[in-house]
Amino acid sequence: MLGYAPASLDRMLRVTRHFCARTLSAPRLRFFSAVLFAALGCQYGGSAQAQQVRAPAGKEAVAALEAKTQSRKGDITTADGEVDIHYADTRLRADHVEYNDKTQEAVATGHVQLDYRGEHLEAAEAHYNVSTGHGLFREVRGTFKVERQPNAEILLTENPLYFEARSVERFAGDLYLVHRAWITICDPSHPKWQFYAPDARIHVDRTVALINANFRLFRVPLIWLPYATAPAGRKVRESGFLIPDIGQSSRKGFILGDAFYLAPVPWLDATFGGQYMSRRGFQERGSFRAKPFENTSVEYTYFGVDDRGFLNPDGTRSPQGGEQQRLELQSLLPRGWRFVTDYNQLSSLTFRLAFADTFGEAVNSEVRSAVFFSNNFRGFSLNFAGLNDKSFLTLPVAATSTTPAIPATSVTLRNLPEARFGSVEQSPWRSVPLYFSFDSFVGAVHRSDMQIDTPLSVSREEFTPRVTVPVHFGPWFGVTASAAFRSTRYGDSLDSAGLVSGTAITSNTGEFTVELRPPAFERFFERAPNKDKPRRKYKHVIEPAVAYRYVTGLNHFADFIRFDSDATLTDTNEVEYGFTQRLYRKDGDNQPQELISWRFVQKHYFDPTFGGAIVNGQRNVFQALDSISPFAFAFGPRNWSPIVSDFKITPGGHYDLEQILQYDPQIQRLVTIGTLLKVKPYREFFATVAHFRLNDNPALSDLPARPPPQLPLFQQPLSNQIRALAGYGNETRKGFNFTGGVGYDFTNKTLQNQIVQVSYNGACCGLAVEYRRINLGQVRTENQFRVAFIVANIGTFGNLRHRDKIF
Repeated sequence: MLGYAPASLDRMLRVTRHFCARTLSAPRLRFFSAVLFAALGCQYGGSAQAQQVRAPAGKEAVAALEAKTQSRKGDITTADGEVDIHYADTRLRADHVEYNDKTQEAVATGHVQLDYRGEHLEAAEAHYNVSTGHGLFREVRGTFKVERQPNAEILLTENPLYFEARSVERFAGDLYLVHRAWITICDPSHPKWQFYAPDARIHVDRTVALINANFRLFRVPLIWLPYATAPAGRKVRESGFLIPDIGQSSRKGFILGDAFYLAPVPWLDATFGGQYMSRRGFQERGSFRAKPFENTSVEYTYFGVDDRGFLNPDGTRSPQGGEQQRLELQSLLPRGWRFVTDYNQLSSLTFRLAFADTFGEAVNSEVRSAVFFSNNFRGFSLNFAGLNDKSFLTLPVAATSTTPAIPATSVTLRNLPEARFGSVEQSPWRSVPLYFSFDSFVGAVHRSDMQIDTPLSVSREEFTPRVTVPVHFGPWFGVTASAAFRSTRYGDSLDSAGLVSGTAITSNTGEFTVELRPPAFERFFERAPNKDKPRRKYKHVIEPAVAYRYVTGLNHFADFIRFDSDATLTDTNEVEYGFTQRLYRKDGDNQPQELISWRFVQKHYFDPTFGGAIVNGQRNVFQALDSISPFAFAFGPRNWSPIVSDFKITPGGHYDLEQILQYDPQIQRLVTIGTLLKVKPYREFFATVAHFRLNDNPALSDLPARPPPQLPLFQQPLSNQIRALAGYGNETRKGFNFTGGVGYDFTNKTLQNQIVQVSYNGACCGLAVEYRRINLGQVRTENQFRVAFIVANIGTFGNLRHRDKIF
């Protein structure tokens, strides 16, 4: 982190330089006498002698000194030739040492080496106290072992921290004050990058602080840093300025920005930053995270742009600025209660399209928020909630000399407040297969769009008791029947002209469902045994299923306001039938693994108008239809649903495949194709391809000749798009890494998104280059070039951030 020092250099590097005062207590006096007595009986010279001296009273450490020659005079031991002092976890070596037995202080010269756990120093001269750990070293080279917590977004290295300095002062607690220091984690003989600082403070396993430093690449100074800190441990967070962001964009101009990271306590942090864009204006970002209690977490993010807009030919500007924010709060409360908040706010779709970082974020036109307070107990569920769903439909159109301005359109659905109470199926008698359950809710709802704008609070209530009877005819056949009565009341309704009316509307419906589970067909296969491989078995299963559903009582479906899916229930008389095939594999005594599954299903509607709910010539969306397909397929009466085929190959490891096909027998055409393929054929190579095609609008030839056919008034958009991503390695892998992706729209013949990212990571640094193109029509067509120099264990210099998503 970078920033200006809040205090003077002396204050920032302040440490306690006074040792504890020594008093000659009775135990110390006895110890001193023993040492003096031992000294009188020892020799003053010798060869390769070892001497042990006990620490002061109250400590158990013993200093052991070995050397080729040594002599003693009073408390001073003089040793020469491969001098080696061991004291607890400390080891001091030198050519010449003068050691004071009383103070445990050593003056060492010539090839001085100090080792303490993961710390290693080499110096020409040292004054070191083996007991307190305080010492002064001159002409120093050193290494510190740094352990970092794994992080998928940062290049990490096992290299220690290398440094060279004119002088180093060490203090207890693994604290070093370094003067005229060169610091790096690269090979010290040929460092690719290094920091130079007149003064530095190294707190082992915590942080490295540099004063008036500069960053050098291949020994060439690039960046001056008045004050900088970097982590040097597994769990280190410290407040300060982050690495500046500098770049250039054809749409934004020259970009200059920075951010401040604040971590006042271990359970809270925040980041506040901004960017200046010479062609557009100012951009602000902020985030806040907190976990004040074990089961409570809070996270808030903000992104906004004060945009001047591009200059139009007539001299006016069209700003596209705005803001978006998100608040997430989760808390587990006593007695099983849970509180969750997921609040999202977006000022306009234009803002998201213009300034979103990725194509996937830009084209997301839905903004959903939810707050709920829930408790599940003894098979019951109690929920208090507030929901808001806003979907942006169109962008605003500016006025011209001949046409007026057209505002943006959107649909807002709100349930606030709302209380729901229900239960799972429960049987009051153990011996009788009769299960009871219920669902109920009461609350206020609101809808606002181009045609409907209800009052802010429309009351709504519903109560649905249900009874279920499962019957098994042996282990091979099962029947489950359920009946429900649903009573619903809405405070407002729609009149015959489609306008909101204050007249309340009620419905009382009866629902009956029967599910048949015929016996599954199974067959086992076994591969020939192999001595080198475990025994492998296969099982092929065919699971047929039939379900009949009947709903009646909804005679005024067109009068209900569509607030959510609860308001899309219609009369229906239908049967759903199909089968699911599965292929399992089992190796030895391991658990079976599903390799292949294929679901094949269709519905037949005995009532093609669904009790009069079908409206000819427009898309019809309600529960009886979208329960089998998420895409609208009914533009008039329907007897048959599309045939849905869902095929999956999921062996894991090298490849996965899923393909969804929908064939409409009424118009005799394949209307939906969805394919997802993931492969990892060799080592670090990977590829993902996703293709989706939708075309279920009927043509004149698809409609009956009598009466004369008419095309539906509403044609839903066609879709034929492909996304492909291939690469080798990943962003933090050592060596060469490559990622390339493309998104193409065949219908509009448009290259929507394209990305190429190449990087090389060495032992201590790396370089990454990226080209990205986003094409969103008139709102935004942008080519981005990004580059970053990656410093292991620290972060990146440049405008390419590793956390940026591909799509």
